[in-house]
Amino acid sequence: MATAQQNKKMVKGGPAYPMLVRPYAIRRISRETYDTFTYELTPPRGSGGVSFAPGQFNMLYVYGVGEVPISISGDPAKPQALVHTARIVGAVTKGIKRLKVGDSLGVRGPYGSSWPVEEAVGRDVVLVTGGIGLAPLRPVIYYLLINREKYGRIVLLYGARTPEDMLYTGELERWRGRFDLDVRVTVDRATGSWRGNVAVVTQLIKPAPFDPMHCIALVCGPEIMMRFTILDLEKRGVDYDRIYVSVERNMKCGIGLCGHCQLGPTFVCKDGPVYRYSDIRTIFTKREV
Repeated sequence: MATAQQNKKMVKGGPAYPMLVRPYAIRRISRETYDTFTYELTPPRGSGGVSFAPGQFNMLYVYGVGEVPISISGDPAKPQALVHTARIVGAVTKGIKRLKVGDSLGVRGPYGSSWPVEEAVGRDVVLVTGGIGLAPLRPVIYYLLINREKYGRIVLLYGARTPEDMLYTGELERWRGRFDLDVRVTVDRATGSWRGNVAVVTQLIKPAPFDPMHCIALVCGPEIMMRFTILDLEKRGVDYDRIYVSVERNMKCGIGLCGHCQLGPTFVCKDGPVYRYSDIRTIFTKREV
């Protein structure tokens, strides 16, 4: 798998053309929840698609409205199908929601760092996520399953507010049916016919079947959820230098130029969004940074 730095050299939207917006056609739109949609995009004619590493993001541009950073949530082995899952919360994502199949959506990237899939070889991999945080981790799951023989146990711990807020429900069921993947799901509040776990996702960490001394933990979700997840992983014996988090900030340019996403001495769009927790621990634990 190419590293984030290699991808930046490979992709035409990288450093040589850092602000180039390319028109992609919307091939498919899938409704995940009442406010979250997945968009499958087709590259321009004559293009071979975008090679990306799990964890990277693109800037999606709606003509006449603006652009927004959205993590890539598709399969790294299928660059010809660019997939993004977006929650409709602002002007740009509302503009995306108005688009139909066949319409164009501007794309530039990919940008940023990636999840440490190579460092995790030979170890257990624990993915802890909440809400829409499953979207940036979905490419990791695809990659791990394609290269399943390289890894130890793979454990996915996923929490949502309610059953109706879960992403990729059909895929979750298929993953739960595999013998080589341990999937544990919980909700904060049960509704309808839900008969599964009712608890915050951090309560799934203690009984989860992984070796804390020989694992890599990947954490993505709301910041408060990530803070408590790190505390519980530490209680299990996972060192900070084997915990990785995906940080969200107000990214505007994607290339570390505008400064909107500065996090201490780093820029999230360039040095993140994936960070080794030990590298940003002193910053991450400070409020309002």
